[in-house]
Amino acid sequence: MLDPFYPFDWLATQIVTHLLGLSVDSHLGASLHFFLYDVPKVLTLLITISFLVGTFQSFLQPEKVRYWLSGKRTLSGNILAAMVGIITPFCSCSAVPLFIGFLEAGIPLGVTFSYLISAPMVNEVAIVLLWGLFGLRVTLLYIGFGVGLAIIAGYAIGRLKLEHWVEPFVWELQRSHQSQELAQSFQSPRLTWKQRLQQGWFQSSQIFQSVWLYVVIGIAIGAGIHGYMPTTLVTQLAGADNPLAVPVAVVLGVPLYANIAGVMPITEALVNKGMPLGTVLAFTMAVTALSFPEIVILKRVLRPQLLTVFISLMTLGIISVGYLFNLLLLN
Repeated sequence: MLDPFYPFDWLATQIVTHLLGLSVDSHLGASLHFFLYDVPKVLTLLITISFLVGTFQSFLQPEKVRYWLSGKRTLSGNILAAMVGIITPFCSCSAVPLFIGFLEAGIPLGVTFSYLISAPMVNEVAIVLLWGLFGLRVTLLYIGFGVGLAIIAGYAIGRLKLEHWVEPFVWELQRSHQSQELAQSFQSPRLTWKQRLQQGWFQSSQIFQSVWLYVVIGIAIGAGIHGYMPTTLVTQLAGADNPLAVPVAVVLGVPLYANIAGVMPITEALVNKGMPLGTVLAFTMAVTALSFPEIVILKRVLRPQLLTVFISLMTLGIISVGYLFNLLLLN
């Protein structure tokens, strides 16, 4: 089967071996090949997929999302919110204001959490990088586990009836007024295909401008790890023989905040050095879904008790996902 990324690999090999006169098996040669192969591949995927997703997202405005979710209850609402989270272009910090709007519109608390978890963790940038770096199977597993975690955690929060731990001002808003406003927003003018394509290109260019530097820096760090970090060191600290590798990786990832575009190339290098893929992806999920700025913003509407429940559920869920990843991806 023809590798669609073969031209990038061939070009990187030619530059390293013929132009620079290095062996791809040497430390420097391996690092440079990693960098020269991954940068054009990842950036090409990023532009292409972001354009396609951005064009599709012209059909899905935040007001429509809020309108569709209003009135949904229990499990059906959690499933719909998690699925909608996949196709909305929001990182954790930009998803929080919409999360607040959901609560103000009277959407159940558990349903809003399903959206909040899914939107930043299973976004187009993460999917593009996973597909380019680890292949379709890993990408589909990541999407499945991410959406499943969003549904289960949101449903659990809903069943616990924790609305009393939401700040009172949220419930003081007039739901009828919000519903009328949403219904009016839903009646937005139809866009032409030219306008939709323009919106897709605009979003693609905006995403590229905002993350390309993180991609390059992340790949550069990954290249250094790939070429110079001893394999034995990685396997000793977080290899398959360490039963606590997954929870340690998740606990380390929870307080961090990093752009997914910068983290993912580093995860590729760690996997190449022998760290189990599930352990690395669990760390990535923790960094993505539980960012420090997100928690700071959530403090505006959630009391510490509910924040603690949310963080605890997500931490336990991601640890479980990490172990399942390792089990399913074991060669």
